Amino acid sequence: MPFTDSADVRLYYEVFGSEDRPVLVLVSGGGAQLLSWDEAFISLLTDGGLRVVRFDNRDTGLSQRFGSEDDLDGGYQLSDMADDILRILDDLGVESAHVAGHSMGGMMAQMAAIQNPERVRSLGLLSTIPGRDPRYILHGERPELLSAPVRVSREQAVAFAEAAVLATPLRRYDPQAAWHREQAGIAYDRGYAPEGFARQWAALLRAPERGEALHKVTVPTVVFHGREDEVLHWSAAVDIADAIAGAELQIHADMGHLVPHELWPELAAALLRTARRADSPPEW
Repeated sequence: MPFTDSADVRLYYEVFGSEDRPVLVLVSGGGAQLLSWDEAFISLLTDGGLRVVRFDNRDTGLSQRFGSEDDLDGGYQLSDMADDILRILDDLGVESAHVAGHSMGGMMAQMAAIQNPERVRSLGLLSTIPGRDPRYILHGERPELLSAPVRVSREQAVAFAEAAVLATPLRRYDPQAAWHREQAGIAYDRGYAPEGFARQWAALLRAPERGEALHKVTVPTVVFHGREDEVLHWSAAVDIADAIAGAELQIHADMGHLVPHELWPELAAALLRTARRADSPPEW
């Protein structure tokens, strides 16, 4: 199994596609394992000419834990999590890559581009925010993440995952309840650690505002958000696209916080188009 050999952080990652292709790193959201990037979606990207990397963020899945079950703060920052993207690239021997992240993963991608612009070739920012402006925050203060989480059985975790997707307002897209059940079971078996999200949350609460710094980001960018996002308001996408010159903005009606399977081809096409804008003349 591929793990980074960094002395300070051990991260699990997987690679898809030919070694001679440009690399796209997919970064998962808070508490989510690399399973959030389905292999069917990844195939759309590799078929389009990219080499794709997905990884478990610190404190999720098979990657390193930064505390015990009772520790709610791992002592790290969002900038440290952004550096994890670079740790993956270093392990692969890749100087720079395209980066796309969902929600918290999009915040990590922003920080990577701000802190190390020479290593980020393009950005895909999905259902994410540039800071903690109250206009963006629809999920409240999440007080449950400030105390030790109640640990549940595998069956309960699967049931909760299904209930969560079915509880969202009815839209045109299939909620894919069976897919979410299956993924929740696999995630539980791979590395059940609900306190990991609390530690990630602690880092997010300390995260710097990024709106002004995004004006200095010059790489091709696509911003992808749902108008019905119940977690983070779509106005954040408008502000991000306004800050990054030339960014492509897509706001999708009837899409919530998660990207529906029906929009996977559209998202993949946008990421491929954005990567090709960065690679001029195209390498692929």
